[in-house]
Amino acid sequence: MQIVQQRLVQRLFPRLHQMNIPHKINAIERQERLLQRLGIALPIIQGPMTGSDTPALAAAVSAAGGLGMLGCGMMGQEHLRNMALLPNVQAVAMYEPDADMRAAALALAPQAQAVDSLEALIDFPGLDALVITSPNFCHAEQLMAIAARRPLPVLVEKPACTHLADVSKLQNLAHHSTQPIWTAMEYRYMPPITELVRQVHAQEATGDAVMLSIREHRYPFLTKVGDWNRFNRNTGGTLVEKCCHFFDLMRLLMQADPIRLFASGGQNHNHLNERYPEGQPDILDNAMVVLDFPGGRRALLELCMFAEGSRYQEEICVVGARGKIECKVPGPTRFWPADSLGEPPVAQLIVSPRQPAGPRVLDIPVDPELLAAGDHNGSTFFQHQKFAAVLRGQGKVEVSLADGLAAVVIGLAAEHSASTGQVVDLTSGPWALNQTQRS
Repeated sequence: MQIVQQRLVQRLFPRLHQMNIPHKINAIERQERLLQRLGIALPIIQGPMTGSDTPALAAAVSAAGGLGMLGCGMMGQEHLRNMALLPNVQAVAMYEPDADMRAAALALAPQAQAVDSLEALIDFPGLDALVITSPNFCHAEQLMAIAARRPLPVLVEKPACTHLADVSKLQNLAHHSTQPIWTAMEYRYMPPITELVRQVHAQEATGDAVMLSIREHRYPFLTKVGDWNRFNRNTGGTLVEKCCHFFDLMRLLMQADPIRLFASGGQNHNHLNERYPEGQPDILDNAMVVLDFPGGRRALLELCMFAEGSRYQEEICVVGARGKIECKVPGPTRFWPADSLGEPPVAQLIVSPRQPAGPRVLDIPVDPELLAAGDHNGSTFFQHQKFAAVLRGQGKVEVSLADGLAAVVIGLAAEHSASTGQVVDLTSGPWALNQTQRS
């Protein structure tokens, strides 16, 4: 799959055949096609060397995507690298308290202006939207602050919150918000998973999905600023921080909410010898979660965070009466030992019908530039592409705040089950998923 990745300035001077614009058309039609391809309404071009131009003006002239970055750590920098591959999208302002992270982010987005507070970022002129990539425990408070001070479209990293008490507050915010709020569930947009979802929804390989399993065997949590991700109180727990992605995929693939779950997990290897002023890390490094869905359907999550030697990081299997379909996704290319093992593996989709029996294997390669821009198999790029379309009025929010809250509730319920040994009812009581659905 070829992806157009040149910036706007680079798009102004290609040969017509590179843009699939025929030579034998009149000038007006050629202009209209050029404007459509660039995603702009008017032929206004900003001079690239007019040094007095501000980031806000640059974003306004390009007609889209003047973004404010709230948090510019590891994930924030992945967002910046992927935004740079999109036309008409750029960070114009950022708030990052850590000096090292701020410097690294400004190196990726030198056109952006660093500000010294959340309020200054919210008030920054010329913003089309905000992107929240701060630590997990900040998200709820920051979403509320933005809504109260200056409602703007928001792309908020998962998890939307880390405590059950925040769910109802954010549910109410989503219900009354006048601006779109997109929860960043990148895994939906990994090309092999996107195709898996399409085929499952079309019932091409499986018929109605009856059984679903998701296995992630991966590396331990990476080091973050201040080691905030070593403690459940900051992350929501591993089954929220990491596994909200998978609970979101389960809801998406099954097209329903689970009705109950049981979880078992432990901290067997990772971070056992680490000590911080706050104490010893308490995050799970392995778990299994069984979820029941309506109609006798069920799903299983298997997580292991000390299996970085795996060829594939995620393996998803959906089975129905007609057959099964599997998806295999490699981990970040930067962790693959190419010196000893050669080129990294390519994502695969394997379709195994019952009749005629026999698997069909489809490789789903991802543009190397997208793989290099982040750790999520190109998905951050495609997510930003769709979010930018929302800002231009050319698309709709595909992962609502309600979706993000549902994944959090399931994750918190799983953490509760793992710690108590109890089955958790997701249809009533404190873990009822219907409380997340109003938006």
